[in-house]
Amino acid sequence: MHEAASTSREKTIVIGAGQAGFSFCARLRELGYRGDITLFGDEPHAPYQRPPLSKAYLLGDMSVDRLLLRPTEFYHDQHIDLKTGIAVSAINPDSKTITLKNGAGVSYDRLVLATGSTPRKLPASLCDNLAGIYYMRSMADADGIAPEIAQGRRALVIGGGYIGLEAAAVAAKRGVNVTMIEAGERILQRVACSQTSDYFRDLHRSHGVDIREGVGLQGLQGSNGRVSSATLSDGTSLDIDFVIAGIGIVPNAELARDAGLDCENGIKVDAQCTTSDPAIMAIGDCACFPCNGALLRLESVGNAIDQGQAAAAIVMGSDQPYLAKPWFWSDQYDIKLQIAGLSSGFDTIRQRLGDAGSRSHWYFRGDRLLAVDAMNDPRAYMVAKRLIEAGKSPPVDVVSDISLDLKDLLKV
Repeated sequence: MHEAASTSREKTIVIGAGQAGFSFCARLRELGYRGDITLFGDEPHAPYQRPPLSKAYLLGDMSVDRLLLRPTEFYHDQHIDLKTGIAVSAINPDSKTITLKNGAGVSYDRLVLATGSTPRKLPASLCDNLAGIYYMRSMADADGIAPEIAQGRRALVIGGGYIGLEAAAVAAKRGVNVTMIEAGERILQRVACSQTSDYFRDLHRSHGVDIREGVGLQGLQGSNGRVSSATLSDGTSLDIDFVIAGIGIVPNAELARDAGLDCENGIKVDAQCTTSDPAIMAIGDCACFPCNGALLRLESVGNAIDQGQAAAAIVMGSDQPYLAKPWFWSDQYDIKLQIAGLSSGFDTIRQRLGDAGSRSHWYFRGDRLLAVDAMNDPRAYMVAKRLIEAGKSPPVDVVSDISLDLKDLLKV
């Protein structure tokens, strides 16, 4: 357990001005921390929401001001020294200092790593440094893609995960001719059951997206330095105007690794969000933490918020370990997918049909409820989430019975 802050001279530095870093700083002040807080972000913007980047922001339906987590005045009012556009190049645990890219050194008493993650890039051998190839992670990424999204243009989306599907939905809504390729057997194979994959495949195809599963990328070709065609693993050649690649993310653990901290699928922390150095914590996408006897790294806004707030409470003296309560969401066309729990290890799926075409897929291992995928069914999502967080499971065959009120499942 960390000692509660007791002096106004204590210096806490947070590296990473995303959702996790922001949540930690805001909660720390809310809990009465009186020390100095400095928040470093390498982007030129104040902390902002990332999920809308591939949805409302890319569509032009959300302004930058609405994207920000708080107005810039918030940081002044809360005495949080926000340093934007400043990258950190090194951590020296022995001297308790960080080194900025400009060479300046800054000392700390406590360091919190909220360094997030980076999109996995296509191998250079496949894309030859051509222009017109995009990834979706930052506001700059979305700003780069936005001009490409226009009626009649041709896009290749590589990767059938949620980021790729959301980008495909936005492009298709704007009249782009979209081809999606997924090297695995099916879209969403890593994160969802085949029933959920089937649902979203049908949804996208109904909007004109050409989904090709079991097909990878052999190479991209260009003209005048810009991508103009793609050769697929099945020998097909496509004429294209731009590419969006959503092939996973990599935790930003380089600073921690170079500083000698333990890293394993990200920055390894204990149940108190503390790294192998007791003066350094890690939270959010970059942190790999203990959960149910294993190590888990979650890539979600929910985890970034919850873990950031939990770490702040730990700094202020809480002895409560961080217990993840996973939840996720994805917006595609007029469908809101809400996910509660983690489906890994399931052996049974039960489908429940709701009103007006809504439905939910319930994941079980044996008789234990693990997770739910709810499509336009917020009631099913909320009931399942409450059950999972309480460690309760309804009878497997009961959840499909639409004559049973969902609230009755909470009585198990």
